[in-house]
Amino acid sequence: MTSLPKETRQWILTNKPTSLPSLSGPSQTFTLKTNPLPSLQPNQILLKTLYISNDPAQRGWISANADPARLYVPPVPVGAVMAARTIAEILESTSDEHKKGERVIVSAGWSEYAVLDASKVQKIRPLEGIGDTQYLGSLGLTGLTAWYGITEIARAGGDDTVVVSGAAGATGSMVVQIAKHILGCKRVVGIAGGAEKCKWVESLGADECLDYKAGSFKEDLIRATDGFVEVYFDNVGGSMLDLMLTRMKRHGRVAACGAVAEYNKDAAAGEGYGIKNWFEVISNRIEIKGFIIFDFMGKAAETTEKLVKATKEGKIKMDGENETVVEVGFEGVVETWMKLFEGGNRGKLITKLV
Repeated sequence: MTSLPKETRQWILTNKPTSLPSLSGPSQTFTLKTNPLPSLQPNQILLKTLYISNDPAQRGWISANADPARLYVPPVPVGAVMAARTIAEILESTSDEHKKGERVIVSAGWSEYAVLDASKVQKIRPLEGIGDTQYLGSLGLTGLTAWYGITEIARAGGDDTVVVSGAAGATGSMVVQIAKHILGCKRVVGIAGGAEKCKWVESLGADECLDYKAGSFKEDLIRATDGFVEVYFDNVGGSMLDLMLTRMKRHGRVAACGAVAEYNKDAAAGEGYGIKNWFEVISNRIEIKGFIIFDFMGKAAETTEKLVKATKEGKIKMDGENETVVEVGFEGVVETWMKLFEGGNRGKLITKLV
């Protein structure tokens, strides 16, 4: 019989970054430490982390310049385990609701093992033909964000042309599919980095995908948005958002979901991109609305069922090609997360611990 772990390795936030997180040196962002595990108390479970969700939003949780009063979740404090959603296996349980061997979704962070209250976890419901890791992406907060943003914030419909930045990412790739195959939008244009990613985005249903790395990108975008567009789903911010403000129709709608182009810039040092086309918002009465998925959680269960149904009907692809699963030892957790800011993923970026 294998003995249960008494301690766990954890990645601890050591220094809050103002720009790109540092992997080494005196100001390295994270430090690998080994800490003791507490004993199981009544109605608790001992977990082994199997998969870790990697999300650009995590960068905002550790920003040195972030005002906690302005964040939508409490920031990760220095000295704490880095926060993350995970899939874990129950190694031991004192709960009547959860049994040894079950797989659960939990916010256990970058920790190899964890002891948590049973109320903090959610059982994974196995689905035929759909892998468990989809609960960290297309059937998790990522898919819900895409649905909420394109249906309720952007209010996209059949008469709309929709542009999606970050279209090869976890959220953007879901937006493309929902807009085209479920909402029946007239035209869907994706924006992604590189010809290979663009080809994949078009395979998901985009009528066209533009390579923002191409020297002709601005001209390509003007051509692809001839006559202007009703909806822009923004995952990028910065100069991309600024350019898209000039391509919106009068009374167009912008769903402001993310700003990955800005996350690693030190705004306090003037590194951020300042919007230059703001008068477009005024003169063309453009609606820009930010949103956070936690405002939508009351509809999470019914939306998940809609996404499962759409997948079974072939409208949404959850065939594994919508994930980049990186197999690493626990030492490689941080380096894998950093791939988010290098364009190193197609679809959802997931760490599989081996």
